[in-house]
Amino acid sequence: MALTRARPPGALRRIGGLLPWIGLVGLVAAAWQASLSLGVMTPDLLPPIGEVLATAFALMGRPAFLASVGVTVAEVLVAFVIAVPLGIGLGFAIAESRYWSAVLKPVIFLVFSIPKTIFLPMFILAFGINFGQKVGFGVFSTIFIVLISSFTALESVKSEHVRVARAYAATRWQIVRRVYMPAMMPILLEAVRIAMIFNLTGILLAEMYASRAGLGQLIASWGENYMLKELLAGILIVAAAAILFNEAVRWFEARCEHWRS
Repeated sequence: MALTRARPPGALRRIGGLLPWIGLVGLVAAAWQASLSLGVMTPDLLPPIGEVLATAFALMGRPAFLASVGVTVAEVLVAFVIAVPLGIGLGFAIAESRYWSAVLKPVIFLVFSIPKTIFLPMFILAFGINFGQKVGFGVFSTIFIVLISSFTALESVKSEHVRVARAYAATRWQIVRRVYMPAMMPILLEAVRIAMIFNLTGILLAEMYASRAGLGQLIASWGENYMLKELLAGILIVAAAAILFNEAVRWFEARCEHWRS
């Protein structure tokens, strides 16, 4: 009897995670081409997807475009590195205090519900049009979702589990590693995914509103000058970067599964 070699479960999960994206890309490409073939859209309003992809590859070879991407990536990374640890730390500190929870949680939820774009002119007035202004707005756009996720993550830890661990004389580090981390990690990783979406959106909006460099400034310029191939190519590149980050977090989440056992 012939033996078949089983595929590792991790590989299956990674392939399975990509299948929805592959299906979505195929569906969008089919709808894109069908709208042109059926005359619903004209090439003047929606260039063929092949030409847009060719433009995207051409852009990736232009030094000026890569320099703009580098500016945006630097702003996104700096804002993300500041907002996520700061948000988690402040979230835990607030959630652990009954007084500050009662005082600050309503304010945080209120500000979170307000569109952040209305605060953008204030950041321009405070910082000017520079790297710090866009990073600051990126942090402001991101930190509230991290704070709220931190509240939820801490609430997911069952108090009886902590009491049992203490009853068995577990150290503080053991309680953190064996009780808090398994309960909080899934929520915090989801928060990281969503935080990057808020972060990237905030940075791009800041660049589109007022900036001298960056991918958002290029996209705004292409839109204003009716350069649809470049505009759609830029959108596809941003979407591809967002998908890659999402899958990277999913991979890291799979690596952390042993904490849940």
